[in-house]
Amino acid sequence: MNTRLLLVVAALGALASGCANTDQRCALELTAPLERSAVAAEEKLANGCEYYFEGYFEQLLSLAEDRPDRNNRRLISDHLVRVSELGVITHRQAQERYNRYFNVKFVSLSGDYNTCAQTCPVRHRVLSAMSEELLDKERGLMKASADPESYYRADHLLKETQLVLEATCRACSTSVGAR
Repeated sequence: MNTRLLLVVAALGALASGCANTDQRCALELTAPLERSAVAAEEKLANGCEYYFEGYFEQLLSLAEDRPDRNNRRLISDHLVRVSELGVITHRQAQERYNRYFNVKFVSLSGDYNTCAQTCPVRHRVLSAMSEELLDKERGLMKASADPESYYRADHLLKETQLVLEATCRACSTSVGAR
């Protein structure tokens, strides 16, 4: 083999072993209690494992679902704030993540939009995204936080939004046709 090829093979080998070490270094099996697991995840995130945030967050949610408690909402909120302070996610991403799982309001339908011009043309996509978000709210509110009242409020809000959006979009199409 020529020297150049040997260098490439050696470099690829070193790179592959570096990736394996990174995976091993970031491997984390979270177990109860939730508060201790959140701190363990934050330590990993602060030490070069920021790309594992999604996996750690999923494990924390599953752990909360295994042991539902109204305090889990606060523990996960605190975790998201600390992860935001570490710079792993932005403050806005932390807020949206929390609201997606633990608030009755929907992040899928936020902002000051002109409903007729911006929301009505894509209302089926918006309602689909809200339905998907309701599944996340079920995990956060019902299963992880043992707060069925809030989950049912979110479910009711989705149904109201569907009715209002349909009526609004129908009115928008009528007013456009009348011009």
